[in-house]
Amino acid sequence: MLVPREVHAELFQLDSEASVTIDLSAQTLTLPGGRAVEFPIDAFAKHCLLNGVDELGYILQHESAIAAYEARRELPVHTR
Repeated sequence: MLVPREVHAELFQLDSEASVTIDLSAQTLTLPGGRAVEFPIDAFAKHCLLNGVDELGYILQHESAIAAYEARRELPVHTR
């Protein structure tokens, strides 16, 4: 469960005009009455959401490091 059971129930009781605030950096959900509740999130998922990237975008952020590694890597010699 991501939020306490009573918060989950409270969210389902809100009308369509109610608004909640989600602060992903602080990992808090603020209810209409002002109560802030912390929620867990996977560190990698949080990083991707905050930086607007998916898994491939994350890998591409490290493209220069990957290229440097590949350049240093000794490739096997194939003989026929």
